[in-house]
Parts: sequence; structure tokens; C-alpha cells
Amino acid sequence: MPDRINLKRADVNLDYHPTAIVHQLAKIGEGVKIGPYTVIGEDVAIGEGCVIGPHVLIEGHATIGKHNVFHHGVTIGTPPQDLKYQGQRTHVIIGDENILREFVTVNRGSGDGGTTSVGSRCFIMAYAHIAHDCIVGDEVIFANSVNLAGHVRVDDYANIGGVTPVHQFVSIGKYAFVGGASRVERDIPPFVKAAGSPARVYGINSLGLERRGFSPEKRAMIKRMFNLLYRSELNVSQVLERLKNGDFEDPERKILVDFLEAAERGITK
Repeated sequence: MPDRINLKRADVNLDYHPTAIVHQLAKIGEGVKIGPYTVIGEDVAIGEGCVIGPHVLIEGHATIGKHNVFHHGVTIGTPPQDLKYQGQRTHVIIGDENILREFVTVNRGSGDGGTTSVGSRCFIMAYAHIAHDCIVGDEVIFANSVNLAGHVRVDDYANIGGVTPVHQFVSIGKYAFVGGASRVERDIPPFVKAAGSPARVYGINSLGLERRGFSPEKRAMIKRMFNLLYRSELNVSQVLERLKNGDFEDPERKILVDFLEAAERGITK
């Protein structure tokens, strides 16, 4: 059991509840608040201004950025739920200004040097699970009980509705929207909206793109790319050729091209 620390260092403004247990070797930044019955392990580093609520557990090799808020029962850095894991040194990295609501769990990576990462300014709602080796981008939103299997990638600005499981090794592209209670088995391209069990694509994420500041002209171009991918008789290789040689504009064209070139599980129909 790590030693309990309730003393304030002279050079750092610390605010620990008397029942919090923080290992002497943990690195805690200026102005961090740690709530009742929270446990912080030896190899943890927490950036300045974080608010760690009650009954939170942060262990393993976990690096937490600045100004994050972890609510009651959040668990970070526990071993991966992977039968192949044999106790190797693996990691969790979380960026800045994220909000993790009640009982969110983030496992560390599996295999030598494996890393699970979450970007910055994400909103992860209650009971969501981010499994080993997942990569979550910036400004991503997960509603309640989203469950990512291992090695899932969720790119910047994606939004996933509640009670949605995502199959291992699936990728979800930038600005995509996945409706609640979906079952995601294949890659979901950028800019689209998908829903269902199994998930199917139903068009571009028009409302989400508008809220993110995409002009009507940009949205119209994205819709043309969508029609080329989903409503033409071209296969993915032919679509890629047309995207590269057509009159589509960057950066949106490049986002879609890069995603399709990297797709491993095939795209959602």
C-alpha cells in the first residue's frame, strides 16, 4: 500500500482530502485537487490544475495533462483486459482539459511499450470504457456507456451516442457521428453519420459539420465526396483515384483519402 501523504510541499500548492492516498513518488502539479478516498500510484504524473474527485483510482504508468476533471469512481491505468498481457510496462497518456464523468475506465496498453491515449478537450460521459491501445483524438464526445474494444481509433471531433460497442481495430473518422445503441463492426469514414445494429451509414453529418463552422460550400463538397464513395458503382480503390485526381479541396479531401488508405476492417456500408 502506498504511503499516505497529507502534507503540502512548500513549492507546490496541493489540496488533498485527508483520506486520499498518494504515493510519495507520484508527480503532482500545481493546484491539483484530490478528493476523498482517491488513490494515486507510484508511476503517475498529473499536470497542474486537475480536479480529481472521490474514489478515483489512477495507477500504472499514467501521464495526465493539465486542467482535467475526473468525477467520482473514474479508473485510469489499470491493466488491459487482454489474456495475452503478461505484466509488461505499458502506458496511458491523457491530454488537457478533458472531462471524464462517473465510473469511466481507461486501461493501459498491452504488449511491450503499448499505449492507450486520449487527446484534449474530450467529454467522456459516465460508464464509458476505453480499452487497451485505443487512440482517442481531440474534442471527442462519448455519451454514457460507450465501450471501445482494444486498438480502436477515434479521430478528432467524432461523437458517439450512448450504449454503443465498437469492435476491436475499428477506426472512426474525424467529424463522424454514431447514433446511440449502435453496434460498430467496421470503419466509419470521416464526415458521415451512422447508426444501427450493425451500424450503417445514412449520409453526411450535416448538423455536426455546420456546428463546427463548415461553410455551405464545404458541406456541399463533402456531400459530393460522400456520393462518390457510397452512391457510385466505384470500388474503394477507384474512389481513391477519383478523389486524388478530381476537383475536391484540401484539407477535407486529404482527411478522407488518408482514412480510406489506412482502413483495415473495411468501411461501414
